[in-house]
Amino acid sequence: MATRDHLRHDMAIRLLTVSHVDQLTPSMVRVTLIGDALEDFSAPGPTDHVKVFFPDPTTGTLTIPELRADGLHRPTDGVIISRDYTPRQFRPAPFGAAELDIDFVLHAPDAARGNPTDPAGGGPASAWAAAAHPGDEIAVAGPRGSRMAPRDVAEAVLIADETALPAFTRWLDLLPASTRITALLDVADEEVEPYLSAEQLKRASVEWLYREDGPGQLDEAVRSLDLRPDAYVWAAGEASTLVPVRRYLKHDAGLHPDQLDVQGYWKRGIVNRDHHEPIDPSDPD
Repeated sequence: MATRDHLRHDMAIRLLTVSHVDQLTPSMVRVTLIGDALEDFSAPGPTDHVKVFFPDPTTGTLTIPELRADGLHRPTDGVIISRDYTPRQFRPAPFGAAELDIDFVLHAPDAARGNPTDPAGGGPASAWAAAAHPGDEIAVAGPRGSRMAPRDVAEAVLIADETALPAFTRWLDLLPASTRITALLDVADEEVEPYLSAEQLKRASVEWLYREDGPGQLDEAVRSLDLRPDAYVWAAGEASTLVPVRRYLKHDAGLHPDQLDVQGYWKRGIVNRDHHEPIDPSDPD
């Protein structure tokens, strides 16, 4: 069975400054953050996440909880706006400024076809990222813990939509070099492809599934996989889309719970969904 070690981190809320912004694809940007508070930052797991606090778009005021000895305390005034994001890459710098990269989906990739994706992607987080400039301030809390990549996996299947691409690339970085990786990437169209580098594309056998070509492709692609009995499968993206995928892998393919990790990063029609919630309450783990 796949073994994933767990690490706990001390809670911290870090006030950080934008160093620079890079346009990765027409719908994704990378915001690089710096600040002395990053000195003890750690996120060694492929599915680690941080909570990012954004300024109120109406007032421009950044409101964050106060961290005290007995936990987090909400301020008596101000609007707290936060979303969960994968820390794409952290670069400690003993002789300079440490840097933290966070990648943002700028808009709902399917909005033009009446099929909105990440509600946060079309809201204040997306608006902030689209307008971010060096010197802007935001706050980042966490991660509270890390689940490490399994050490003993011969075959891994990674499934992701746009919102999960940062975590997908962390899997590529952190799985053992000996692991054979198959990737099913469920994206709006081919404009997303430049997000992956040539080196990353060599690391996995990647199948791009374009939603503009019609529904049901992901489910069909998963069912066509020839899975080894000891394969490890990670999937993340829109929760409703992943329900039939999870049911097939759990019940028909017969994967053990230790071999399967399916996470609903967002859900169509739900704003700021807690991704810790089960994607299929009728069939819990």
